[in-house]
Amino acid sequence: MKQERLTTPLVRDGESLRPATWDEALSRAAQGFQKTLSEHGPTSFGLFSCSKATNELNYLAQKFARCVVGSNNIDSCNRT
Repeated sequence: MKQERLTTPLVRDGESLRPATWDEALSRAAQGFQKTLSEHGPTSFGLFSCSKATNELNYLAQKFARCVVGSNNIDSCNRT
């Protein structure tokens, strides 16, 4: 059976997932980041980027990790 792609984000309510708006899904993701950072600090965050992405996207990823989150925990497969 062929599975279809998701066309809307899903958020967890208890044990089940339900469709949500992009605003709600992004808000929940941001709240999750904020909660983890406030409870465990910026070193609890890590980001992995890909060498198949553009240099600009990898640059933005490291800037986000370092400047927004405050973590130097960023890696990519560029060195392989």
